[in-house]
Amino acid sequence: MPRNRNRRGPVERSGVRRREQAQVFAALGDQTRLALVMKLADGHGHSISRLTRGTRLTRQAVTKHLRVLEGAGMVRSARAGRESVFEFNPRPLIGLKEYLDRVSGEWDQALARLRDLVER
Repeated sequence: MPRNRNRRGPVERSGVRRREQAQVFAALGDQTRLALVMKLADGHGHSISRLTRGTRLTRQAVTKHLRVLEGAGMVRSARAGRESVFEFNPRPLIGLKEYLDRVSGEWDQALARLRDLVER
């Protein structure tokens, strides 16, 4: 009888999801990357030169931060002639919002249980 190699499928998928969420949290844990996300969230594609305009950052520094955001799935790039154009992808943040909503609900329940215990 063949072994079921996917015995831990849901657990592994959950672990992958947690790893992806941790990557997004880590990527957002830097003020430069947060600023880049805010610029990119306007719905337009931006070149690196446009993203560096008005900052003290070098093109190399912006590129490094964009690669971290891209690795977390929040940014995607495409070639447009000689330039790369970067666009915001909100999907990972939607996943984080769902996670934070779930955690918030669990805390609300825990606090309600504590209140009930204290008020007895």
